[in-house]
Formats: sequence, C-alpha cells, structure tokens
Amino acid sequence: MSFSLKFKGEKAIPVEKEQTILQASLAAGIPHYHACGGKGQCTTCRIMVLTGKEKLTPPTGNEQVIRNIKKFPANIRLACQTHVLEDGVEVQRLIRDETDRLIFVDGNVADTIGEIGERRKLALFFIDVRNFTPFLENNLPFDVIHLMRRILSIFKNAIVQYNGEIIDTAGDGLYAVFGLDSKIREAVDSAVLAGFKILEDLRIYNNTYVRPYFNHTFEVGIGVHAGNVVVGNVGIGLSHNLTVMGYPVNIAARLQAATKELNNNFVISALAYRLLKKPPYSLGCGHLNLRGVSSTYEVQLIGHPYLGTSNASSGKLLSGPPDQFLL
Repeated sequence: MSFSLKFKGEKAIPVEKEQTILQASLAAGIPHYHACGGKGQCTTCRIMVLTGKEKLTPPTGNEQVIRNIKKFPANIRLACQTHVLEDGVEVQRLIRDETDRLIFVDGNVADTIGEIGERRKLALFFIDVRNFTPFLENNLPFDVIHLMRRILSIFKNAIVQYNGEIIDTAGDGLYAVFGLDSKIREAVDSAVLAGFKILEDLRIYNNTYVRPYFNHTFEVGIGVHAGNVVVGNVGIGLSHNLTVMGYPVNIAARLQAATKELNNNFVISALAYRLLKKPPYSLGCGHLNLRGVSSTYEVQLIGHPYLGTSNASSGKLLSGPPDQFLL
C-alpha cells in the first residue's frame, strides 16, 4: 500500500507504508539533506507539515528528545522518523541548497567519521610553550623558526608514539586527541604518557642544545581532560580537515592555560585522572572556577613547578583540602 505525499515547490511522490518520508523522498530523487544518515540524531532532514499532520505517525522517542531541546513547534517533524498513514499530506523541506545536493548522491551516505561526524569519548590534550616570547624578542627569525620546529617535533613524536592525533596548531602550541582507535581508559593513559615523554625530551633538549647555544630554557604547560565530543571532517579542501568540538575541548584548553596560576606544568582533570590505570603521583589538587563554565572542576597536578618559582605560587598549589579560585 502506498500514499501520495506532496513536497511544496517540488513534486508529489509515492510513499510506501514501511518507508519513512526521508526514504521515500530520496527514492524519488529529491536531494533531501540527512547529515546523520537518517538515524534521528540531527535535525537536518526536518520538514514543515503544511497540511495533514494528523495523517502522520506520532513523534518517535528521538523526535521528542530533539523537539524538547530545539523547542520545535508541532508541525516540524524529522523526515527520517515519520511515516505517512493517509493521502492528503503536504510538506516542505527546510534545508535545501546546491551544496546539499552535492554531498549526498542517490541517497547513499558514507558512514565514516570524516563524512557525517560522530560522537566519541576522547582524551583531549593541549600543550603550549610557556616562555617563548623572550626568546622571540632576542633572537634572529631563522633561529626562532629552527628551534620552534625542533620543539614541535618533540611534541609530534611523543603524540604519534602514543597513537594520538594532532588536530590543530597555533603559534607555539598545539591540540591533540587520543582514543580515535581505542577505549577511553587507554586513551587517557596514552595522553598522560605522551605528556611525560614530552617533558622528559624537552628537558634533554634544553640541557644539550638550547641552554648551551642560546642561553635559554623552554618550558611548557599541558592540560588533559576527557569527555564526549563530536568528531568530523570540515571538508574545506585543506590537507588536514579533521576537527573535534565540544564542551570538554574548552575545559582541556582552560586546564592548559591554568598551569601558570597553579605553578605546575601538567594539569589533568580529576575525571580523567580517575580513569588512569596507574595514576602518577599528584602534588596537589584544587577546584577551578573557569570563566564561562558554570560548574567547578577538580584537577590534579601531576607535573612539576616551573623553574625559578616556589611550590606555593601565590598560595594556589594546594596540599590540604581543596579551595576554589577563578581562572
């Protein structure tokens, strides 16, 4: 049994009883956008029901969740979740342009992270060179670029050794993730091991090269967190299009920035710390009130104080009951 469904401004199509509106529209050659692959996990296939909304199946659980979040009115439905029960329904697609038509051909969607994105639980790793500006001001451009390449190579080698993926670089720092091909506990272990290797390799580099030849010592700040993020490919023609986005990414970046105030070069969230199989010794803990973040975050300090500073660092390195402070 089939019913007739009209797409405003396009055409009327047949819809079989077992087909969703999305399946029927794709079968009829309508380039209906569906970024999640028709699984009810996004809103890109949504339609506006112009007439006959009572002739459609009730909203599914996925639809109800999305409707509550997005505050959609009753006449907005997800085509991938909706079936037609009778003739006399007219709908209108809400997302339609030529770019959408090029992404999906014949209704086939690539089920890869790169094409449609995917929710993953990953370990998030941020690192930044702490005292690079003085070196930049007092040395020739060639020397600056040369040493920065060497330092970034140290970062990269450690991250790759422990199966991490560098997502972005900015100036004298970078952002990487661990866990694209492993479970979250292994991912956090790998992130911490990579961080410790970087600290050790940088110590050797300072002692054997930077201090003897340039009378300088580089230090870094590392922040590690873990959480659910969205992994996808932005696909804008660059050589490296993988991106990872989400609330935990911002937290990891803030932890890296907090290493200065905490006077410790390696800060890990307590959440990630508890996932470690063999947690390293922690010099102290604290609760951070991060700007723009509503809840406090407990952290563990698993690195070392910066050179030339005391362990107290204005009283922010905590050895007793944790206090709260704003960063």
